[in-house]
Amino acid sequence: MSATVAAALKKVAVYVLTDKKALKTVVGIVIGIIIIVVMPIVAVVSIFNGNIEIDTDRLQTMLVQNLSAEEKAKLQFVEDTMNSIDEKMKAAGFDGRVKEAQVLYVLALSDSSHDPDFADKLVSCFQENQTDEQLIAAVNSAFGTQLTAEDFGKVMGNIRSLYIDISDYVDPKTKNNLDLVKWAKHAQENGWGYVWGSHGNLLDKTELERLESVFGSHVTDYDDFIRHNWIGKRTADCVGLIKGYGWYDTESGKITVGSNGMQDVTADGMFSAATEKDTIDTIPEIPGIAVWHEGHIGIYIGGGEVIHAANTKAGVIRTPIGQSGWTHWLKVPYIKYIEESEKSTS
Repeated sequence: MSATVAAALKKVAVYVLTDKKALKTVVGIVIGIIIIVVMPIVAVVSIFNGNIEIDTDRLQTMLVQNLSAEEKAKLQFVEDTMNSIDEKMKAAGFDGRVKEAQVLYVLALSDSSHDPDFADKLVSCFQENQTDEQLIAAVNSAFGTQLTAEDFGKVMGNIRSLYIDISDYVDPKTKNNLDLVKWAKHAQENGWGYVWGSHGNLLDKTELERLESVFGSHVTDYDDFIRHNWIGKRTADCVGLIKGYGWYDTESGKITVGSNGMQDVTADGMFSAATEKDTIDTIPEIPGIAVWHEGHIGIYIGGGEVIHAANTKAGVIRTPIGQSGWTHWLKVPYIKYIEESEKSTS
């Protein structure tokens, strides 16, 4: 079994077993995967019904070690199919919708997955600017299923909040102001939390403990609130919301500190590094410029609105620019500023 499969099993366990809110929507996907891969599932279901701490590393090891050769082959087939869907969706220009196709496979199309043209057939159901209703109608027509857009939407609601959708980015290959706005809107619309020192990664208990050890009382003073509200979600602090966009790799989906030319600075450090800035009363109508006051920074999205990671209890929010006491605006250093009408020529 490949390391990719083992890592995936660990991520599933960590996410589902540390976020009670996620169980209702994600458990169907997890159980669906397990039904395809491992039978019986009685022991796994009993875990979800309990209220116990799980050693996810041991759970992963036990699961992999106890698979028969046939079950390992099934799991490897699932991985291969997932990879095939990923490759063909990206080749068709649907980079930001790979998870939708993979969820459809896991939830309803496993019986068809052994057909040699399965992945191509699934990808053909996707179109640009497509609603869930249109996608599900195409899938039902192609595979003879009876899925409903409502059920698909319920499942994808939680999944979409966790992965970064770049399907409508102006230019995923460069860091620019317009896609920074899309990043900020995604964070706000999907309820990202706030934890001091974080920058857009999924928060699990291990990461929380690391942040507590590094940033002390900025995090530990809110430990109970964070564990109850933000575990299992993406989180960022104010400047981390901007840095997360700068550090996000659209190919791998990873956020790597200090990458893509984005320096690891504080909110005040970013203001100091900016070469174009002025007082808030002179702010230009440019989506993706930042607004700042001492110790805090946000993203101006246009139309008189700002998205910012406000504080631990508020998370990422959208507010009128007249709120929060902004004193200055700045062009975020390390990114390119383009007009809204510009298109990528790369």
